Amino acid sequence: MGMPITVEIVDIEADQSDLDGVFDYFDSVDQRFSTYKKDSEISRVNRGLTESKWSDEMKEVLELCQQTKNETDGFFDIRHEKQRDPSGLVKGWAIQNAAELLERQGFQNYYVDAGGDIQTKGVNTKDQPWQVGLRNPFNRDEVIKVLAVSGEAVATSGLYIRGPHIYNPHDPKDELAAVASLTVVGPSIFDVDRFATAAYAMGPQGISFIEARPDLEAYSVGQNGLATMTSGFERYVNHA
Repeated sequence: MGMPITVEIVDIEADQSDLDGVFDYFDSVDQRFSTYKKDSEISRVNRGLTESKWSDEMKEVLELCQQTKNETDGFFDIRHEKQRDPSGLVKGWAIQNAAELLERQGFQNYYVDAGGDIQTKGVNTKDQPWQVGLRNPFNRDEVIKVLAVSGEAVATSGLYIRGPHIYNPHDPKDELAAVASLTVVGPSIFDVDRFATAAYAMGPQGISFIEARPDLEAYSVGQNGLATMTSGFERYVNHA
């Protein structure tokens, strides 16, 4: 799906085969859900593949996309110009499944990063919480905040890296110019990723949407350079 993937397992019993298993899983997700591959299942669905021939994974993801649309008052919508693109949910879903794969193998300390969206557990090689830097959307070489997370997930939505790929379903002409980036933190990368996408599509009101969800926190940078954060975000910031 056109994104770099990084996996780090700190537990001493981990070996290359454990990493290979995670990357093989991500490859299978790419083969099924990439809208860039003409022979992927999602491409065939968009060309009219009948629902009876959909895989269980496809049915699950598309049902979750509909659920998310309902939960976000329609701001998360995978249909655009008569095509389905579940990428805004698939990435977090796949990271969560990869983390669960590591969990089933008994690992307690790991970091899974796909395209900048991250699920952590335990501690890093220094026996400390994982450190996640938030980039300045106006200068990608600058880190404006460092988060210390252990068991939490982090996802950022914005147009400054991939260009226009998020839209407001209620107003497709909306250029989403008010918010430069929106970072969401919470226990589950699945929720963090999908709700970050929806909240970004909401524009300046997205931060209030995240504030209303008790398990999530967010940090938003406006195009004017001003930052806004939810009431509990500060607890994740590393001030060292």
